[in-house]
Amino acid sequence: MIMVASAGGIAALIALLWIAGGIRRIGSVSDGDQIEKREGTALILIDLQDVFWDHGPYQTHDKAEVEVAILEEINAAKESGCPVIAVRQEWSIPSTKIIARVTMKGQAIAGTPGTQLAHPFAHMADHVLVKRVQDAFETGELDDLLAQLDVGRLRLVGLDFNYCVQKTALAARNRGYHVSVNQRGTLSAGSTAQTVKRMEANGVVLQ
Repeated sequence: MIMVASAGGIAALIALLWIAGGIRRIGSVSDGDQIEKREGTALILIDLQDVFWDHGPYQTHDKAEVEVAILEEINAAKESGCPVIAVRQEWSIPSTKIIARVTMKGQAIAGTPGTQLAHPFAHMADHVLVKRVQDAFETGELDDLLAQLDVGRLRLVGLDFNYCVQKTALAARNRGYHVSVNQRGTLSAGSTAQTVKRMEANGVVLQ
């Protein structure tokens, strides 16, 4: 009986460590090679997908104002010839999928409905990438695309300012990008005071 209990305890500990690793992975900020001098600018749309835009914790009147600001950014980017890149969340790592089921209502798990871009932003992007955690640089695909496009300056809009927008901005700064965030084009379910301080301290320009 003691051996069985001990084995059960070990299994539970392993499971907890596995889940804890998933939680750390979700919120971590990646490092990357420092970029060389690049002339281009790109607009990054973060998590503007049905499951968050239509069914997230955001007020209708707030979304209306943010939608206007985002569409203005998209139009400005297209008029100036800057690429528009959308990144969509799909939880696909086993540990993060479990966390999403337990703590996020199962939203945005790979293969589930609602991961496509929301109607106001559908077909607006020149490129669409999938991210697995809050940091859009984590898979390396965004690094490769920005290199191909000769982009060294990023403008960010989208969801959620405290999480995916922040982590993507910080990961970009770690690589040497000039990063600006149009706060009018973001939404957050909570207070943004600490996020603002952290981003400003890391050289992110907030507008």
